[in-house]
Amino acid sequence: MAYVKNLFEENFIQYASYVIRDRAIPELEDGLKPVQRRILHTLIENDDGRFSKVANVQGKVMAYHPHGDSSIYTALVNLANKEIFIEKQGNFGNLYTGHEASAARYIECRLKPITKDILYNPKITTFVPNYDGREKEPLTFRAKLPLVLIMGAEGIAVGMRTYILSHNIHEVIEAERKCLKGEKFQLYPDFPTGGLIDVSDYQDGLGKIITRAKMDTSDEKKIVITELPYGSTTETLTNSIEKAVKAGKVKIASIQDFTASEVNIELKLPRGVYTKDVVDALYAFTDCEQTVYCDLLVIKDNMPVRMTCTQIIEHHSKQLVGILKDELEVEKTELFEKLHMRTLERIFIEERIYKKIETMKTAEDVVKAVKKGFVPFKEELLRPVSDEDVDTLLKIPIRRISLYDINKNRQEVKAINDRLKEINKLLKHLVEYAISWLDAIEKKVDAATTKRKTKITNINTVDVKTVVKRDMSFKYDEKSGYLGTGVNSGEELMKVTPYDRVLFVRKSGIFSVTESPNKVFVGPGLRYCGLADKESLSKVLFTVIYKDPETQFIYIKKCKITAYIMNRDYFFAPDGMEVLHVDTRKNFTFTVNYVPKPRVKILTEKFKTDGFEEKSLKAKGVRVVAKEVESITVN
Repeated sequence: MAYVKNLFEENFIQYASYVIRDRAIPELEDGLKPVQRRILHTLIENDDGRFSKVANVQGKVMAYHPHGDSSIYTALVNLANKEIFIEKQGNFGNLYTGHEASAARYIECRLKPITKDILYNPKITTFVPNYDGREKEPLTFRAKLPLVLIMGAEGIAVGMRTYILSHNIHEVIEAERKCLKGEKFQLYPDFPTGGLIDVSDYQDGLGKIITRAKMDTSDEKKIVITELPYGSTTETLTNSIEKAVKAGKVKIASIQDFTASEVNIELKLPRGVYTKDVVDALYAFTDCEQTVYCDLLVIKDNMPVRMTCTQIIEHHSKQLVGILKDELEVEKTELFEKLHMRTLERIFIEERIYKKIETMKTAEDVVKAVKKGFVPFKEELLRPVSDEDVDTLLKIPIRRISLYDINKNRQEVKAINDRLKEINKLLKHLVEYAISWLDAIEKKVDAATTKRKTKITNINTVDVKTVVKRDMSFKYDEKSGYLGTGVNSGEELMKVTPYDRVLFVRKSGIFSVTESPNKVFVGPGLRYCGLADKESLSKVLFTVIYKDPETQFIYIKKCKITAYIMNRDYFFAPDGMEVLHVDTRKNFTFTVNYVPKPRVKILTEKFKTDGFEEKSLKAKGVRVVAKEVESITVN
C-alpha cells in the first residue's frame, strides 16, 4: 500500500511540474509557452519571405510539439492576432465578434522581419534535442523585449494559475528605456478591443482592473457601443444585455449589431426611457462593465515565481544588456578570427610560403613547412598558427593566389579593425548601446497597428442596489401560509428588489432574514414582515409578550434587531417560552385575563406598554404581574 501511495505521489509531482513548466505558465526569458516557441522556431527555420499555408506550418511544428495539430493551430492563430511576430493572410477570425478563423488549409502566414531582431540569434541560444531526438529546438529564445508583458498570457496549471494582461509595446519599450536610465516608470494594460479601464487597483500587475465598454450617448434615445470591454465579444455582450432586458433590469426596445471592422452595437430605447436612465443599469447588470483580476505568474530559473510589472522590466533591462554584450563578444571573436586569417593569407601569399611545400613528400611535412614559414613573421600574427589554419590556407585555389589583391586585403583589415574598435567602445557603454537598440527597434514597429487602444480613466462602479427599481410585488397568502415575490394570491405587503433583505416573524415568535424569497412557507398568522436593511430596522421597535408555561406568568420585552446571520432562525423569547404577541407599535394597551381562583376577585387587568424600557434582543423580558395568566387581549 505504501509503495502504491509513493508511486502516485511521485507521478503526480512529475505531472504537476510538467504542466506548470511545459504547458500553462510562460517563461520569463522569452515570454512564451512551449507551443508558441516551437511555432516561431519553425517559422524562423523555414523563413523564405513568402507566405506558407498554416496547415503546412502545423505539420512542421509537429516535429517539435508532441501534443497534436489542434493545439498548434489555436496557438498560431492567437499568436498571429497579437500583430507582432506573424503576418496574416486570409480569415484569422474576428476579435470583436468572436468568429473563429478559417481552417488551416485556407489561411496563410509568414514571419515578420522584426521577429528575428527581437528573438533570434542562434550563436548565443541554447538548443536541446526535441522529443524524439531527431531535431534541435531552442530551450528558450534570448528575447530582447519582455514579451510576457507585451502579449499577455493566461493559463491554469496544477494548483496555480497565471493571468497576465497585455501592454502596449511602445509603452513597454519606453518603460525599459527609463529603467536603463534610472528613471521611474509605470505600466498599465492595453487591449486590442479598446474600451475603458480603471487601473487604480492594478497593483503593478497583481491587483485588478475595472473595464468598461465605450458608449456613444450623444443621442438621448439611442446608445451605440463603439468599443468592447476586455474579455468580451459582441456576441457575449449582446447576450448579457438580452438577459438583463428579459429579467426586467434594463429597458431597451431593440438591439442591433452592425459590427464589421469596427464595433457598432446599437441599442434603441423604448418610449419614455432616455439614455441617462439606462447607462448605469447597463454597467450594473450586463457585461458592459467587468472586473478582471490579475496574477502575474511566470517561470523563472525553472520555478514558478509571482512578479510585478516593475520587476519584469528591471529583469529584462539587465537581460537586454547581457544579450547585447554576448552578441558583441561573439562578433568580436569572429572578427578576431577573420582578421587572423586575413593576416595569414597576406603573409602566405606575399612571402610565397606556399612555394616551400612543393618539395614536401608527406602531409605532416607540408604542415611543418607552412608553420616554419610563418616563424619570421611571428610578431605580426594575432595568435599561433594552428593545424586548422594551415588546412584553410592549403585550400586556397591557385587562381586566387595568382590574382591576389593586396589593396583589397588591406581594406578588409581596416574595416575589421574599425569594427573591433567600435565593438570595444560599445562594450564600455552597454547601457547607452541598449537604449539606442530600443530606439531602433521601436522605429521598426508598425505604429498604425500598435498605438494605444484602451483609454485609462476613473470609473465609479455602479452599485446594483442603487440602480434596480423596487417594483416587485411581495405578497403573503394567509390561507396557504406562503410568502414571497412568486406568490400570486393574498395581500401585497410591499414592493422589493431581488437584492433586498427581508425580515419576517412567524406566529411562533421565530424570525429570519433572507434575500427577497420567491416563495417560502411561513405558516398562518404572520406577525411581521419588512425590509432588513440597517436604516429600516433602526426604526422598528419590537414589543414581545410571552408566557412561561410552568409558572403561567407573562413577560414583556421591548427590543430592536441590530445584527443577524442570513437564513438563520432566531427566537424573541428564551427557550421554552410561549410567544403570545409581537407588535411594532410604539405604544399600545393589552388586557390580561387571570386564571380563575378562589378569593380572586379581579380576573382582568389592563396594562400600557409605554411604561416598560427597551432592552437588548438577548435580554430576558420584564414580568408584567405576579399572577397566573390564562390569556391576553391586545387592544
